[in-house]
Amino acid sequence: MGTTTDTTATTGSTDTSGAATADVPSHAWSFARWGDSGLAAAAGEVAGDVDGSVDLARSLGDLAPDVGRDTWRVFSALATLGAVDLTTARTVEPHWDALAILDQAAHPVPEGGSWGVWAAAPPGTTLAGAPAGSAGPAGSTGPADGNARGDWVLSGTKPWCSLADHLSHALVTASVADGPPRLFAVALRDGGVSVDPTAWAPRGLRDVTTSTVTFVDVPATPVGEPGWYLERPGFAWGGIGVAAVWFGGAAAVAGRLWSTARTRRPDQIALLHLGACEAVLDGALVALRHAATAIDEGRADGEEGRLLAARVRAQVAAAAEEVLARVGHALGPGPLALDPEHAGRVADLTLYLRQHHAERDLAALGALVAPPLEASPSRDGAAT
Repeated sequence: MGTTTDTTATTGSTDTSGAATADVPSHAWSFARWGDSGLAAAAGEVAGDVDGSVDLARSLGDLAPDVGRDTWRVFSALATLGAVDLTTARTVEPHWDALAILDQAAHPVPEGGSWGVWAAAPPGTTLAGAPAGSAGPAGSTGPADGNARGDWVLSGTKPWCSLADHLSHALVTASVADGPPRLFAVALRDGGVSVDPTAWAPRGLRDVTTSTVTFVDVPATPVGEPGWYLERPGFAWGGIGVAAVWFGGAAAVAGRLWSTARTRRPDQIALLHLGACEAVLDGALVALRHAATAIDEGRADGEEGRLLAARVRAQVAAAAEEVLARVGHALGPGPLALDPEHAGRVADLTLYLRQHHAERDLAALGALVAPPLEASPSRDGAAT
């Protein structure tokens, strides 16, 4: 392969003389079209460092409430982080999501905290909330000073709690009596919180430790009414933000194909893979930009927002999976075996993409767009 002549697929930003600047990820596909070079430089300084990435998330927390007002700014930032390092992006994204949720709920935010959002509720695990001082679901009555430390208490287990060993606070969903699950804010340094990371054994995102957290009479404050977390417009918007990170990661993987084309002339098969990656990444970028505009213009609430999020996440996930496959086919085993940065990025993105539930999420998208069933006439001519 060698240098391509497609100027739409350049990596890095350019000045008016056409010289590439040095402050952007030189590996990422078409970074100048969608990335933030200043943020890329800051993220590069903490790439792969979870605690450093937590500090970065806190320092840029003012960006989070821009979702709904200047949404592309947030999506561009998330894509930039994904292109630089997925460990950093995976650390920053939930903190920003939590701040956006708290802003939407007009809920106070403790100064200097670092946040996660934990909403998984697989069968066989239960985290329940009860008013402090009342009889809890597991026979707990809550701490004697519960009303001073929190309005409610949480007891039970919560799986899939990312970065629980690095964060100070979390927003968690819990079941409550006589209603849908409710969202709670909780301080993780309470003595009733215990973190078990022993099951975490991935090949990608190794340092983004995901644990099972046990809560025993832990004070918590409700955020919104029961069911509000899933019903609010921002739930769909946050899901699109995750897709923006996938896009950035895929753009970085694809960039390896372009960098190879600069040093070895591409044959017809290589050109096919370059063209296919260009097409799917451009389509994903257009989908993300369209989604940001729809959110800002008030066209992504309720059912419209759910449909938009399902569609955009499916588009970006499909593009990212195609990029992974095509770059692997084009470059063979060499970069996966001999280039630690590329191999790590592929492993990280492969795992992160599984937050999209593939065929199940496509079936859910189909249910959102399926037309109503038309009545068919019976044998006697009456509609049934």
